[in-house]
Amino acid sequence: MWEQVRELLLLMLGSALVSNVVLSQFLGLCPFLGVSRKVETAAGMGTAVIFVITLASGVAGAIYRFALVPLGIEYLQTIVFILVIAALVQFVEMFLKRYMKGLYEALGVYLPLITTNCAVLGVALTNVQKEYGIFTGIVNGFATALGFTISIILLAGIREKMAYNDIPEAFHGMPIVLLTAGLMAIAFCGFSGLL
Repeated sequence: MWEQVRELLLLMLGSALVSNVVLSQFLGLCPFLGVSRKVETAAGMGTAVIFVITLASGVAGAIYRFALVPLGIEYLQTIVFILVIAALVQFVEMFLKRYMKGLYEALGVYLPLITTNCAVLGVALTNVQKEYGIFTGIVNGFATALGFTISIILLAGIREKMAYNDIPEAFHGMPIVLLTAGLMAIAFCGFSGLL
């Protein structure tokens, strides 16, 4: 039992920090760069992504194992996973619109972009490729989404501090954000020595 717990903890650490979906695999850059202007908005987006990726990992894993494999139609996995993700994002969007109007308006167009966020689909496909069970896939999905949230909140915090700094004209806007993200990616490479 302790060996299984140890493996799950290593998987979580590896998915969140070492193989960070944004800074190591470069998936999900659209919301990472677009929603990272304020920490509050970034945290909201991170929470929505955690919810969607975790649920999508479980549902996609169950559909793959109990429907696609027995029917011999594994080749439809990408289409099925996209439909599952789209349905979950619609659920999150309706929930936020009804109960968290401010966050819904702050996320704007980036909330529906979770549907096309390649990080969400990437996690579902990775779970299938690495032959994770449903529970292990959910743990991997949660840890990956947690890594995304950590990254986007860190970038938002840095961007908020940079707003008050004297930055050369050539670096205003997206150039300084991309440079910062690149430096964060280099910093996250340091976590590779953990495992």
